[in-house]
This record gives sequence, structure tokens and C-alpha cells, in this order.
Amino acid sequence: MKVNNVDHRPWPIPSKPWVMKQTWHDLLFAHWEIDLEIIKPLIPKSLDIDTYEGKAWIGVVPFQMSGIRLRNLPEIPYTSTFPELNVRTYVTYRGEKPGVFFFSLDAANLVAVKTARKFFRLPYYYADILVEKEKETVFYHSKRRDSSDQFIFKGNYTPVSARFEAELNSIDYWLTERYCLYTTHHNRLYRGEISHQPWQLQLANAEISMNSMVDIPGFSPCDSQPLLHYSNRLDVLLWGLEELG
Repeated sequence: MKVNNVDHRPWPIPSKPWVMKQTWHDLLFAHWEIDLEIIKPLIPKSLDIDTYEGKAWIGVVPFQMSGIRLRNLPEIPYTSTFPELNVRTYVTYRGEKPGVFFFSLDAANLVAVKTARKFFRLPYYYADILVEKEKETVFYHSKRRDSSDQFIFKGNYTPVSARFEAELNSIDYWLTERYCLYTTHHNRLYRGEISHQPWQLQLANAEISMNSMVDIPGFSPCDSQPLLHYSNRLDVLLWGLEELG
């Protein structure tokens, strides 16, 4: 991935060097509209919910991760490849830098979970995740450890269109082209910058037989059909967290 190829980004990359590289595979974006008043109390007061045409969105994103390594170091054996599932919404800080806010990130690697919690202050959880692929269809089953039957995702998804880059200002662009994340720790707010080339998206079909990942009173993803996008692969760079206050 060429760091200097950044014309597509909404703001410049940080002046500091990146600290981690990852590759994401077989990723599904499943997004649902959610009432702004339902989701707003769940977000830190220092952040604002980002909306598209006045509507808030929540996403469930299963994928596989590989090639994880720190800058100037090789991949770490047994920790550089694993599946992950995150639940997210979209926020801004003081009206700037629209980014991602994670409610949870489930991963099938305990070392990665502990490391991400410590150094990236993200709400990672250890999960049993089984992923299989038959031709173009991905079968995905995730169950969080030590959670009874509360946090489970089971389904399959398939790309159904040619690849495309989202048009600026479209809902496809708004949901996917995000170049930072926000997180909190001990009542402190942090931002982590990320960079990648534009998503190569495909429209998708999905059969989701179980989805209890979104634990929000007054909202159920079973009540409506999600907006679905698939991406085969994306190389990603991450920077260290910046404390905002």
C-alpha cells in the first residue's frame, strides 16, 4: 500500500509514521437505519452522531483479518490472522473528521483481543468464530465467549454485482469511506487515524439467521432489511491514538 497515494482522502494523513498494518478480507457491511434518539444516549457526550440526510445508521461488519504487523517488524506467528466482527455507528468530533465509533469488536484471537484493549482502548471481546467460503459465498458464525446466547451472529453473504468505488456524497460512500475511529477510556476521548485506498465495493445478498450483536433497547435489526455491501480485500494502515480530552 502506497502511503503517499492519498488524493481520495478527506484530510491529510498524520505527520507521524503509522504503527500497524492490516489486511481485511471477505467483508460484509450490513447497515440499518436507527432512530437518532435511540442511539444518541449510547454515545459519549463529547461526540455527535453523524447522520446521512438526517438519519443515523448502525452497522454489523463480519470479516477476516490477516497480515497484522507493527511497523518495521514481521508478522507475529499465530496472532496475525483471525476473523473479527464489529458493531459500529458513525460520529464526528466538534463537527470535524467523521469517523467510526465501535460498540463492540469480537475476535477469535485472545492475544489480539488483549492487545487491542490495552493499546487501542477498544471494546474487544473474545469469541468463537467459524468462517467458511464456498465459491463466492461466505458462511459466518460468531458466538462471544462467556456470554450465554446473548451475542451471536450467524449467516451467509454473497457479492452480487461488479466491483465499484462509491460516488462522493452517496450513501455507499458515507457508510464506508471513514478514515478515523473514536474511543473512550476512563472518561478520556481518543481518536485513531487510519488510511486505505478507496473501498472496492460490491452489492451483496445475505441470509442472516441469527443476529443478537446489537443490544440496544428499542431497536431490533430483525425489524427491517439491511443495506448490504461486500468487499473482497482492503489493505489498511493505523496510527497511534491521539488524546482529545
